[in-house]
Amino acid sequence: MNTAIIVAAGTGSRFAASKPKQFVEILGKPVIIHTLERFEACPAVDEIVLVLSVDGCREFANLGHHGVTKLRSVSTGGKTRAESVRNGLNKVNAATANVVAVHDGARPLVTIDEITRTIEKAAETGAACLVAEVTDTIKEIDGEFISGTIDRTHLRRALTPQAFKYNILLRAFDGSDLNEAITDECYLVEKLGVKIAIVEGSSRNNKITRLEDLVVARSILESDALSVARADAPE
Repeated sequence: MNTAIIVAAGTGSRFAASKPKQFVEILGKPVIIHTLERFEACPAVDEIVLVLSVDGCREFANLGHHGVTKLRSVSTGGKTRAESVRNGLNKVNAATANVVAVHDGARPLVTIDEITRTIEKAAETGAACLVAEVTDTIKEIDGEFISGTIDRTHLRRALTPQAFKYNILLRAFDGSDLNEAITDECYLVEKLGVKIAIVEGSSRNNKITRLEDLVVARSILESDALSVARADAPE
C-alpha cells in the first residue's frame, strides 16, 4: 500500500495573512483541499495521512473532507517539520506499507503525473525526489563579494513529493535528531548512504510561502479550471 503524508502543520510566519496559508481559499476552496484533491485523484496513492497543528486540526474538522475518501488519518504535528512527518509516519501500518510519499500541504500545484512518477521511481529504486531545474545563475560569495559561479547544469531544486520505501524512511527517522533544522526527508535518507533517484518535475510546483505566491497559484488554478471547462464544453 502506498501512503501519502501531507504535512501542513506550520504556522506560516512568513505568510502575512489572517489565517495560515493552508486554509486560505483559492477559487472557493482552501489550499489544503486543492492539495488533497491531487492525491485523491492519483491512482498510485492508496491512502492519505494529513498532519496539521492543533488549531489546524480543529479548522479542518469544520471544513468537512470535501470528498477526499482516501484520507485515513489526521495527525497533530510536532515542534519541527521532521517531528511532524514522524508523527504522520507513526500512522502508517507497517504490515501493509510499501512506498511513503511526503508532500508539503502548501504545494497545491503538483500534478497527478508528478506524484505517480515519483512513487513509481521510489518503488523501483527505494528513494526518489521530485526536482526542478535551477534557472537563475548561482553565485558563490565570500563576505560581501562574489567569489565564483556555480555550474547550474548539475543543480536541481528539491520539490515534493519525496517518496521512499517505508523501511528506508523509518530507518532515516529512527537514527536522526528531529530537533535539527531539517527541511526535507531526502536529507535524512542521504545520511543513511541511500542513493536517491531524481524525477524531473515542473517549476510551477512551488510552495506557497508569501502572499505573492498565492497570487501566482490562483492564476495557475484559474487557468487550469478554464482549460478543463473548455475541454468539457460541447462543440
